[in-house]
Amino acid sequence: MKKFLLIAAAASLLLAGCKQPTSEEVLAGFQADLVAWEAEYSESAKQVRSDATLDAAQKSEKLEALEDDIITKLKDTGRKLLAKYYADTLVAPAVLGEVAYYMDDDELSALFAKMPETVKADKFVSRMIESTAARQGTAVGQKFTDFTVDHVAGVDKAGNPIYEKKSLSDFVGKGKVMLVDFWSPWCPPCKAEIPNIKAVWEKYHGDDFDVLSVAVWEESRRMDWHNTIDTAKVYDMRWLQLNNGHQEPASLYGIDGIPHMILFDKDGTILKRGDDLRGEKTAKAVAEVLGR
Repeated sequence: MKKFLLIAAAASLLLAGCKQPTSEEVLAGFQADLVAWEAEYSESAKQVRSDATLDAAQKSEKLEALEDDIITKLKDTGRKLLAKYYADTLVAPAVLGEVAYYMDDDELSALFAKMPETVKADKFVSRMIESTAARQGTAVGQKFTDFTVDHVAGVDKAGNPIYEKKSLSDFVGKGKVMLVDFWSPWCPPCKAEIPNIKAVWEKYHGDDFDVLSVAVWEESRRMDWHNTIDTAKVYDMRWLQLNNGHQEPASLYGIDGIPHMILFDKDGTILKRGDDLRGEKTAKAVAEVLGR
């Protein structure tokens, strides 16, 4: 009997050692990692910024390397967790929310294909599935997807808006290369990108090239067409405009963050989009397409 009890006790200890962590424990561990990585970056970045032996360019390079290192840790850990807990209704949505931005659409689609309906029903996951499918349908090489907005062309004597139905197809696929900028008047990064867009427009607009800015999500920050029109004037946005866009244009192109630019060929084929059209890369892309 004593021998049996010893064997049973040993088996119990072995099982306890192999016990799988709960969903709550897994998520708590991941969140603790996020906090630790942020603290690690902050401390290292502080040391770099205070290092008098480094010039501005060297500091910028080191800070970028530190950020890349943290992002790599986030991606690697997130991918491992999603590979194991893709069916977990607590872990999968939370981890996906942190790493989805760093995963390409093919990788996301493969992940969604494995997920059970219980996870897909999560509001965030459902939105990611829709936006990923939209991006794949509007990827480089695809023809443009049309949309129509109630553009505010002006106001009447009483100050009421004069609405005018305007579509993307009024501008894209009409024989000009078109740079389309999705933006909003409340968005600081959008405003930061305006000088780059303006420089490209001033240099290249003409018979074979133009720029169109499409305002989206204005209402998400309690703004409306007034703010869009006023901001465009303040920033001297003299190129083509569509305001009052709301949700549909961004949803159709799977845009999760702005500014987001898409470069369309003369026939409406998508040539470049997203990160390939930010800062100096925009002018370079336009010059290459136009051959000048």
